[in-house]
Amino acid sequence: MNIFLDTNIFLSFFHFTNDDLEELKKLNVLLGQGKVILYLPEQVIQEFYRNRENKIADALKQLREQKLDLRFPQFIKEYDEFENLRQLQRDYSKIHAELIQKAINDIQKQDLKADRVIQDLFNNGIKITVSDAIKELARTRMAVGNPPGKNGSLGDALNWEALLQSIPNGESLYFITDDKDYASPIDSNLFNAYLTREWQDKKQSEVVYYKSLSEFFKEYFPKITLASELEKDLVIRDLANSSSFAETHTIIGKLDKYSDFTIAQINAIIDATNSNNQVYWIIDDPDVKEFLSKIIKGRESQLKPEGLSELYSKMKDTLNLAEEIEVPF
Repeated sequence: MNIFLDTNIFLSFFHFTNDDLEELKKLNVLLGQGKVILYLPEQVIQEFYRNRENKIADALKQLREQKLDLRFPQFIKEYDEFENLRQLQRDYSKIHAELIQKAINDIQKQDLKADRVIQDLFNNGIKITVSDAIKELARTRMAVGNPPGKNGSLGDALNWEALLQSIPNGESLYFITDDKDYASPIDSNLFNAYLTREWQDKKQSEVVYYKSLSEFFKEYFPKITLASELEKDLVIRDLANSSSFAETHTIIGKLDKYSDFTIAQINAIIDATNSNNQVYWIIDDPDVKEFLSKIIKGRESQLKPEGLSELYSKMKDTLNLAEEIEVPF
């Protein structure tokens, strides 16, 4: 999957957004697993660093204004609860100031969690150099009035031309932005019709449009809430699709490094074992058998009985055991 994240998506993690930083972490997992390709026009990276401090400054300004400035009528001061409220108010002000100062120290060092996750994305994505040719195409686009972009601003046009030049023909692009310049003026939930047609004509593929990372993950990975769980699920999916004994052993080695699995994940591993002959034909190999034993023991009553029954049957066949003998691992 070819993915583009506009600068406003990266910057939103330094401001007020409904997306959690975990969304970016999940994207990093997908990149590391080779499940997606993140395209990063040079313009996006430059815009990010150019606007990071302004975005943070505005967020800090709004945070500083969130003061617990309570006023009490005179008769309320007669009650014991009044002093408790005043103490809570003083505690809030003290912790609020300490929190802001601590954040400022990390901001100056560019050591916020968002900084670290975004830097990983920048390191792992495919950078697109904005060449002189791309700049000329962007200027021409702006001069004739074609979208995207605002009058006098080349940024969006540079990104669009960079993507047109870099995404392979026939491959769709998953385009994630909250910039209204890319949206239809009739329905902001739809991509701009001119840009959609241009992409189809030039690339023979589709642009799939999302306004947030969370929208993208809800559609393609709806059950995943944590990056660590996504990583495990992707490796389990690789197990189900393993095409050789060697690949199966490698995948089992990756899974064995995790300390815990959900019941759903264990059921998925059992299903992958039962359905893929590149797994169940080597079910008696020490690493495979020991791994299955480790994740199943003590949880048998919580797992799908039909999956366990089929797994035990396959183990008996592999071990040449009589049908009535139980498989104790």
